[in-house]
Amino acid sequence: MEKYLVSHKHSIKKVQPLRRWHWKRSSVELNGKFERNYRHEMLDLLLRSYSEVGAFPHLYLVDDGSPCQSHTNRVVSEANGDRHLPYIKQGISAVDFDNKGIYLVSVTKTGCLTVHDFEALYCQIPKLTCLKEDQSKHLMHLSLNRQLDAVRWNPLNQNEVVCASVKSNELLIFDVGYVSSEPVEVLRTRHATTVHGSSILKGLSDVAFTSNDTRILASDTHGAINVWDRRVNALPCLELASTSCGTLNSIQLNADNQIIFGAGKHGLLHVWDIRGGRASATFQSHKEICHPPVTSVKLATLLEKIRSLKAQADIVPKEIHSIDINPSCPYQLAFHLDDGWSGVLDINNFQVTHIHCPPPAWLNDSYIPADLSYLRKPSWLSTCSIYLAGSSSDRGIRLLDFYPSTNSPSHVDYKEDMQEMSRRNNRSNQNRFISLSEGVISCAAHPLYNAIVAGTKKTSLLVISQRRESCRSED
Repeated sequence: MEKYLVSHKHSIKKVQPLRRWHWKRSSVELNGKFERNYRHEMLDLLLRSYSEVGAFPHLYLVDDGSPCQSHTNRVVSEANGDRHLPYIKQGISAVDFDNKGIYLVSVTKTGCLTVHDFEALYCQIPKLTCLKEDQSKHLMHLSLNRQLDAVRWNPLNQNEVVCASVKSNELLIFDVGYVSSEPVEVLRTRHATTVHGSSILKGLSDVAFTSNDTRILASDTHGAINVWDRRVNALPCLELASTSCGTLNSIQLNADNQIIFGAGKHGLLHVWDIRGGRASATFQSHKEICHPPVTSVKLATLLEKIRSLKAQADIVPKEIHSIDINPSCPYQLAFHLDDGWSGVLDINNFQVTHIHCPPPAWLNDSYIPADLSYLRKPSWLSTCSIYLAGSSSDRGIRLLDFYPSTNSPSHVDYKEDMQEMSRRNNRSNQNRFISLSEGVISCAAHPLYNAIVAGTKKTSLLVISQRRESCRSED
């Protein structure tokens, strides 16, 4: 009977399954979280939305009705055609938000300490018709008649701010709960003398707080970090010494308050480990005064290991202006150099993973001599790996994508063919440059919704955020 059966021939052609695009938004709803790559792709939309939305020059008065010194210096500089005058100090040297982003504190080179209510300041933006600022926009304004270079909020007491100056060995602690030109507490460094008996002045360049106790740390101009315990004495209880005699421009504590990083003038990065090892007694013993770092590395040596960078640039030791730990990725330590280079050091293996090298200043005819340059203080956005750095030569700020992935355009292993593929898929993450009305020295990001406040060389506060526009204007 089998010969009467019709044999079934299998079809050679295979049915191709219908290809469907991956629904990213639905995957977020199904998985209940944003995937890493999706979050990184959305960063580009965030960077494109930023622009300057408000400018607030420092035009304040003192108690007798006369202009403060910062106000006077700005007027004199504008009268001289904005030329840099070496005998005139200008610029907002540091800005900082409190933990909740309610208050913003800033200090100037001429010694003005100002506290703003950020929401009140931000709400004034639509009403701005000129660059003149009135007295009602700040909560506190003190003219201290001394240079100020650093300011920080006390994380344990949000009514206190601490100021430091490279021209003084004193830390000034102010209580913003009541307006007073006198600090509530003054901490001083120990007196040091040379072999000939003359006194050595130790200026203080940066301030850091431990988040679990009352200790305050400040780097000085002689390569050391002074540690005060406010419960004990107004003098340092410990001194963390380094292998360098130059100024430590910036210090950072890691998230666990166990490792201290310091960097400065000679391009060296120092690390003090307060958990154990040679520096185990750092926060325990009060008998020994000095403690050496666990390790010290030269940043130029780490940069030379990047073959593509070494082939294109002459790598020499450069001054480190600032270091800052990424709040959304605690093993990323960002650095900013005096020539405008920025990058990321992975503190787990001490390798440079990201680097951004802007064009040199002389290329666009805006060269600034090194002795007239400002000490720039960049910052991170609080919820994503975007590094904010003021340009060393142009009036603007750079938003650098330092996302911890090889998809980041600043990653040392980033491939150009990946960039071309991303462009075809409309997913090109790029570093952005935002042109501003004034040159930027320092900046800070709001801890909740990532609005940016930049302090400028002309002593103004610039607000950089998403521009608010009415829907009716589009009709």
